[in-house]
Amino acid sequence: MLMVVEPLYPIAVLIDELKNDDIQLRLNSIRRLSTIARALGENRTRRELIPFLSENNDDDDEVLLAMAEELGVFVPYVGGVEHARVLLPSLETLCTVEETCVRDKAVESLCRIGSQMRDYDLVDWFIPLVKRLATGEWFTARVSACELVHIAYPSAPEMLKTELRSVYNQLCQDDMPMVRRSAATNLGKFAATVETVHLKTDIMSISEDLTHDDQDSVLLLAVEGCATLGKLLEPQDCVQHILPVIVSFSQGKSWRVRFMVANQLYELCEAVGPEPTRTDLVPAYMRLLRDNEAEELSSDSSQHVRSALASVIMGMAPILGKDATIEQLLPIFLSLLKDEFPDVRLNIINKLGQVNQVYSICDAAANNLKRLAKEFGPEWVMQHIIPQVLDMINNPHYLYRMTILRSISLLAPVMGAEITCSKLLPVVITTLKDRVPNIKFNVAKVLQSFISIVDQSVVEKTIRPCLVELAEDPDVDVHFFANQALQSIDHVMMSS
Repeated sequence: MLMVVEPLYPIAVLIDELKNDDIQLRLNSIRRLSTIARALGENRTRRELIPFLSENNDDDDEVLLAMAEELGVFVPYVGGVEHARVLLPSLETLCTVEETCVRDKAVESLCRIGSQMRDYDLVDWFIPLVKRLATGEWFTARVSACELVHIAYPSAPEMLKTELRSVYNQLCQDDMPMVRRSAATNLGKFAATVETVHLKTDIMSISEDLTHDDQDSVLLLAVEGCATLGKLLEPQDCVQHILPVIVSFSQGKSWRVRFMVANQLYELCEAVGPEPTRTDLVPAYMRLLRDNEAEELSSDSSQHVRSALASVIMGMAPILGKDATIEQLLPIFLSLLKDEFPDVRLNIINKLGQVNQVYSICDAAANNLKRLAKEFGPEWVMQHIIPQVLDMINNPHYLYRMTILRSISLLAPVMGAEITCSKLLPVVITTLKDRVPNIKFNVAKVLQSFISIVDQSVVEKTIRPCLVELAEDPDVDVHFFANQALQSIDHVMMSS
């Protein structure tokens, strides 16, 4: 008798608890779904548990969120991918609820399940689900559909693919801005699954429509997606379809649009190649920067625009080359380094490595760090500059490490003996065994510059042994500069 009653117990308890007024009890019950499913077995989970969950009319967002999350990992409990389709109805319902976090989790779970399903199951079950959502009465369903098309498309036969492209086009023209925003946000994911011939026609037509949307929120997302689409296109197609949009919007009146252009600029430079960058992007960019109105990016009234510019501008240096960088980017770079808004300065500092092929810029950056330290004082530098600078000392590219050593040598006199000993000296010592001789002889130079800053005891106990080790290096330059630094120590001792 017990063997008959015991398997019934989990589902009976679940039904009772999910009808309880206590939300915590209902939530705990949902969190135990996998345990209950294991007790029931795969067959009863499919026949009893999943249908019961589909009929559950709980309206508490926290419970629904937990259910959406649990169902996303439920494929093994219903018998594997061949039965994964039984999970779709419950999640489809959750894709239509008003609460955004519940919909997002339901979509995430559907994507996870869809990526495991067999092609013919996707065609028979998943694609019809997407089409139902795309034509749903409530905008919430259509928002969710935009996020699922990229899962459905690759497995569809040609006729269904044509239909799905049409469905997405309709979503991009939806009356509700929220739906168009979702379509613009997910266009890149969908485009990545579309064949090249349709990418250059259907997808670019959709993108063009979105970049003319009358809602700023949609327009911003369309501009944000330009770089993603550009990477999917051949350079010549990117120049034809994407470049004119970016050039046009870089001169737009809305600072939010300019902000988005600034964020996408470096990636777009990579997509179009050096020639269009020089002939189209840079002139358009420079016109903005030299404008007499407050629309200039580097002196824009919005700190967010300047911050966005600072985060991408140095990425253009390797593409433009040394001469154009020094002539066109360096003045902007130096201006942004002195910006009153901390995030602008920090974005410039964090991107120093992107100019590793143009050392004069790195040198100018290091000197400007010294100027900032003098102006704002050691305490400010310790908080805003030192952590970001020192984190780069382990970068795999030797020019990054070279720039940091140069920065340390310039900061040390401003920071004083205590900070030099506690923060800067240990970092320099970590590079003693660097594999690049240029780094090691620069270590010797930095240690030599510390001699006049730190106490004599630190020189003898820490700096001298390091220099002795470097003096034994087989590289002639490392050997030379280490011995030169040791002679400086001896000279200081004799003078004292």
